[in-house]
Amino acid sequence: MVNAFVAFVRFEEKLLLLRRNKQDPDFAALWDGVWGVGDTPEEVLTRVSESTGIPIESLHYQGAGIDRGIDMGRNLVDVMPVLVVASTDEVTPMGRYTEAEWIDPGTLQDYNCIFSNLDMENNTTLFGEMYGSVGSFLYIVKTAIGSEQRVANEMYARLHGSGSLTSLQGEIMSVLHPTGMRGYLFVESSALHHVEKLIGRSGGRDPAARRGLNQTPLKNAKTVLPGAAPLGDILPYLEPKAVTSGIEVGCIVEIVTGAFKGEKARVLSVAESKEEVSMELYEQPIPMTLNMRGDHVRVVERVE
Repeated sequence: MVNAFVAFVRFEEKLLLLRRNKQDPDFAALWDGVWGVGDTPEEVLTRVSESTGIPIESLHYQGAGIDRGIDMGRNLVDVMPVLVVASTDEVTPMGRYTEAEWIDPGTLQDYNCIFSNLDMENNTTLFGEMYGSVGSFLYIVKTAIGSEQRVANEMYARLHGSGSLTSLQGEIMSVLHPTGMRGYLFVESSALHHVEKLIGRSGGRDPAARRGLNQTPLKNAKTVLPGAAPLGDILPYLEPKAVTSGIEVGCIVEIVTGAFKGEKARVLSVAESKEEVSMELYEQPIPMTLNMRGDHVRVVERVE
């Protein structure tokens, strides 16, 4: 029995993939993390530094997952997934590696990675599963429109209550509800099936796969969209927008609250730092200038 590890190197939101050379005896031209033999943090960091050119002082050993027994044909190998965090993204692939690429973890399924050439079950997904055991992916839960916050609250209650779903606390890292997105939630988790279990939808939409499972579907949580979501697609929804976003000088706006509710005005200036707009009520007998918060108006006609 050989004790090996795959080190998954993260820099900020990116995951490092290294491509093995075409003459590699085990995984020719397949994408990898950093493969090595050993089980101590020092051995892992040394191997990562040797394979990437990243100085050891720029690497941090984050933690390890459960070993996976993998039949490599000639022998059985116990492979331990390890997460290493780098403080630099400058990489020079060395040794068995010829290429390096920093990727969004949500696109990992688009890469042909190690283990995919082995004659074994889940060979094409094993590399991603091992990364999930030490890292995380983002999944999208489809909800009834208007029920997003209630569903998020119920997820939290299931995770932190007294039932069996509390066992998912180590697998579900966060539940995100961007205020500007309707009908969807983002869940950070190690694997999709944990999210399906949390909302009582294990087996997806396949009735045969769900048959015999003892689960209580979470009301208004419809399904988990297949596959991990690329972080790059989600970040725009997670970044808070100023209440004046989309309001420009010259726009026609309608006041939606207060004494002038329903009145229309032309925007004279926008103060993003104060989140205010200055505008003129042009339908009044005597023109009047007002200053209001950007979320107290809505744009009805934009500047061309």
